[in-house]
Amino acid sequence: MHTGNNLKPVKLQATAPAAALSRSTTSGVLLALLTTLIWSGNFIIARGIMQDIPPVTLAFFRWLTATLLLLPFVAMQLPGLWKQLRRHAVYIFFTALTGVTLFNTFIYVAGHHTEAINLALIGTTSSPVISVLLARIFLKERITRFRLYGMLICISGILLLLAKGSWASLLQFRFGTGDAWVLAAGLSFAVYNILVRKKPTGINPVSFLFLLFAVGTLLLFPAWLLERNNYPAVNWNLKTTGAVLYLGLGASVISFLCWNAAIARLGAARTALFGNLIPVFSTLEAVLILNERFSILHLASGLLIISGLILANSSGFLFKQKGISK
Repeated sequence: MHTGNNLKPVKLQATAPAAALSRSTTSGVLLALLTTLIWSGNFIIARGIMQDIPPVTLAFFRWLTATLLLLPFVAMQLPGLWKQLRRHAVYIFFTALTGVTLFNTFIYVAGHHTEAINLALIGTTSSPVISVLLARIFLKERITRFRLYGMLICISGILLLLAKGSWASLLQFRFGTGDAWVLAAGLSFAVYNILVRKKPTGINPVSFLFLLFAVGTLLLFPAWLLERNNYPAVNWNLKTTGAVLYLGLGASVISFLCWNAAIARLGAARTALFGNLIPVFSTLEAVLILNERFSILHLASGLLIISGLILANSSGFLFKQKGISK
């Protein structure tokens, strides 16, 4: 009886950290899934108004809307945020530059110069790969065997979807001006994924986002003024206003809060892999909203990508608990 009584607390002590890790991983996965779902809608809406709003203007009003939406929640903290901004000026500058000012602006610019297959191919495969490599170099995150396998399976699913099951489509791929913009966007967001891991501990998530959105919007302001003098005035109607509100609230405020929380739970490299789900969700939305045809190719691609995500994200917990080497 004495031995049995001693074993019970030892067992609870051993399993409590595992249960906490499991809950953290699960919540991180759900947050990343929600973010990619919203971001996939971002691409659907953005493409629909490309002819109505020029790229820098779209980015500027998106982030201005997001900044104004967050302002009431941080208004009482503005004096303290100003001190934090001065204290961490260089860090906030580069985090806002990569995650707010450059990333989506590059995507919007690229949409005017390259075909959809090039846009999706480079955009969905470059950022996760670059994030994994940068996380290894700067954050010392291990590229485990299962994470690498999962990443390769994700990429294969994306290639299958974009190639439409034909090698000829990939062989005809050409790297042009628009492709360079998309590659720059992928690099920019990969750097953001790394920088956000170093968030100062004294800033809460909402205040942190407000600083990034405000600084990122200010950095866009000169480019917006320049573009405004070279493009016709925007016709603000229900379509354009609704799109900007969706981008400002859903694809900016809600998504970035969820994405940053997912990074805190899963790590930069593992979270970045969920970006591969964006074209899958976009395909489903196109079927439901735009009445596009769904084929067995879409199903096969989606299964590959989801399998890769499961493999990459389960190995850190399941195999460690079983004592299996990764």
